[in-house]
Formats: sequence, C-alpha cells, structure tokens
Amino acid sequence: MHPYSNILVTGGAGFIGSHFIRFLLSTYPHITVVNVDLLTYCGNLENVKDVSNDPRYHFRKADIGDLEAMEKILTEFCIDCIVNFAAESDNNKAVLSPLDFVKTNVLGTATLLSAARKTSVKRFHHISTCEVFGELPLTSPERFVEESPYRPRTPYNASKASSDLFVKSYYHTFGLPVTISYSANNYGTHQFPEKVIPVFTLKALKNEPLPLFASTGHKREWIHVLDHSKAIDLILQKGVIGESYNIGTGFEKTISEIAADILGILHKPKSMTTIVPDRLGHDSRYLLDSSKVRALGWKPEIVWEKGLAETVEWYAKNAQWWEPLLARSHSWK
Repeated sequence: MHPYSNILVTGGAGFIGSHFIRFLLSTYPHITVVNVDLLTYCGNLENVKDVSNDPRYHFRKADIGDLEAMEKILTEFCIDCIVNFAAESDNNKAVLSPLDFVKTNVLGTATLLSAARKTSVKRFHHISTCEVFGELPLTSPERFVEESPYRPRTPYNASKASSDLFVKSYYHTFGLPVTISYSANNYGTHQFPEKVIPVFTLKALKNEPLPLFASTGHKREWIHVLDHSKAIDLILQKGVIGESYNIGTGFEKTISEIAADILGILHKPKSMTTIVPDRLGHDSRYLLDSSKVRALGWKPEIVWEKGLAETVEWYAKNAQWWEPLLARSHSWK
C-alpha cells in the first residue's frame, strides 16, 4: 500500500510530470492524482489525454503562484502529498527572459510551500536538477553528491537553486515534511521540442541539419523518464524527511554522439549536422553520485539504445502531436 492516497502533481501537463502521473495511475489502484498546470507554452493536455477519463484523475488549470487557488485545491481534494514538477526549464529561454524563471521557479515554489504548510500536507517533494551544482571538468573523476555546494551558472540554474533553498528553509523553520531530488537529463516521449533529443529527431525527420553547439564534446548524463518516475516514487515511500537524493544513471553522452545515434536510428547520413554558437553560460558536464537512492532499492532499467530508439520512433509516428507545438518552441523560431 502506498503511504499517500491523494497526490497533487504540479506541472503534470509537461513532459516528466505527465509520465509520473501515468506511472502512478497504472501502478496504484487506490491513488487519486490531481494535476495542476497553468498550461503555459510547454504545458499540453495531449500529454495526459490517455488518462483523462480515469475517475481517479483530476485536472485543475491554476498557477502555483496563486496562494488562494492552491489552498482551495489542496483542501478540496484532501491532498496529503505534493510532487512539484512545475518549472520553467529551458536554458535558452532563460537567457532571453530570466525574470519569468524567477516568477515561476522561485516565487511559485515559495507560494506552493506556504499553501502546503497552511493545509498541513504530509509530504512535499520538490523536483530539482543536477544543474544547481554548476559544472564539472570534462575529464574529472568527480561526481556531484547531495551535499555538493550550489554553484549555479545560468538564470535557470539559479532559479532552481533558489527554489531548493526555500524548500529546505520550510523544513528547518516550520517543520514541513519535505524531500528533494536532483535528476540527470531526462529523455522519452512527449518531450517539448525545445530540448536536444526532440529537436535533433524532428530536424532529422524534416531532413534539416542537426544544430550542434560549438562545444560538441560537452557531456550530459541521461536517464529515461520512466526510470526517473520510479525513483521519485521510491523516495516518496522510503526516503527520509528532510533529505535530498540524486537520481542518475552514470551514463554519459556528448552532443555529437547523441546526434550520431539519432541519425543512425533514422538511417540518415552522419554528416547531416551543422555547428551553431554556444549558448551563454553553457556548462561542460554534470554527473551525479546516485548511491543514496540506489541504497533505497532503485536502479535504472531502460538502457540508452532501447530507450532512445523507442523515443525516436514515437516522434516519427506522432507528427500530429509535435507539429502544432513547433510555433511555440524557442528552438524553432
């Protein structure tokens, strides 16, 4: 039996949040899930269309920065657990409009924490990112641990680090039962076409060159979104209140390697790439030590080759999902 019955998922119309909702509903018959999403540019109800008729699923269009709305929803559904995915997350967009990231990621999280405290929520789990720890040298043996100092280098990273600190402060000051998880880069279906894997995939499908940043050797650690969802759920069940957990696989790929893998899956020439200027503040590498969450009993199950192939094939077969989104994506403007 799951320890929580009524779970509020913020940002549940987004990429990772929608997968987490689907995982909960397919795994636990007794759980009710409430999806709160403001449906900004990357929120898409098509992502949860397959569960929309489930009587255990409820959607509310609302802003996590609206204290009155959040208190009302938390009370209406007797929410005992919040999983906070809601965030602006595109580093490219953050360079152009950093204040949007402060509003959603910092003020929104702080408001949601206040609502959770007022309604005596039993668990507040906050989704963070490996990027709050800064960058690692490309050849370093070091990995980020949960106690690594925060060294954010971009507006997005700084906004997530700030939100983390608010979460921690509500635990230490008010005793709000919180946990935090830091995740590696996620991939999978239904990812908004501003991130590297859907951008590369759709460019290849349209026979356009894949845009590689000039620093083609920069690395990222990758995790399938379903493995990430399972790790979050395990933290809800076995994680220690007040603690943080890294969720990573140890599997790294450079940008050029990702392009080559996608072009290979689609049987496109490996030369179908072009070099574009680096993003401002482009971090070289992140890598997490995930031994703490593994000690709870978690391990990644989906290998890159299988997961990436299934992801690319999904995009190839679902143009009706991604074509309407291109006009809203910063990467396609």
